[in-house]
Amino acid sequence: MEYVNIILFAIIACGTPGPNNTMIMTSGLNFGIRRSLPHFFGIILGFPLMVIAVGLGLAGVFEQYPTLHVILKIVGAAYLTFLAWKIASAPVTETRQTKGKPLTFLQGAAFQWVNPKAWTLAIGATATYTIIGASYISQVLTISVFFLLFGGPCVLAWLSFGASLKKFLKNAFYVRVFNISMAALLMLSLLPVFRDLYQQFVA
Repeated sequence: MEYVNIILFAIIACGTPGPNNTMIMTSGLNFGIRRSLPHFFGIILGFPLMVIAVGLGLAGVFEQYPTLHVILKIVGAAYLTFLAWKIASAPVTETRQTKGKPLTFLQGAAFQWVNPKAWTLAIGATATYTIIGASYISQVLTISVFFLLFGGPCVLAWLSFGASLKKFLKNAFYVRVFNISMAALLMLSLLPVFRDLYQQFVA
């Protein structure tokens, strides 16, 4: 296995914008680092587990039953749209505290299964960096560990950045503008999914 390449892939994949990073940054601003830690750990542990599941055969299930993948896409797109609405409409007080609760550990982990970027990364990583053979399982486990070790700090950086914005967004209005902007970015990340669904059902 090309360990350096896998590490670089994990850093780039987990460090670039996407639904996970958008949501954890928003959580950092609205709830702070401490209250967002369950969400953070849900991401960094949930995604490696997803990599293992995909690498050990779930991708093959979708190839055999493509309808299941379509259903997952629809559920994922609907759930992300709901989350975007929740972020945009979250009431903010004059003390800059957003009413509501951050995602729990289980919610953060379960979110990976409806996150289009997570599916793309999990399938892409296992397909690209593994070789079918006697050591295939250990290769999949190695990839998942690298995502945990090197992807975790990237997600933490997004959380810390969101929390640091509290110093600058001292007005509740600006916090609301930030939340709406993040909700819009979340919806933009769904455009490829909506395009694929449109091509499957309409085009």
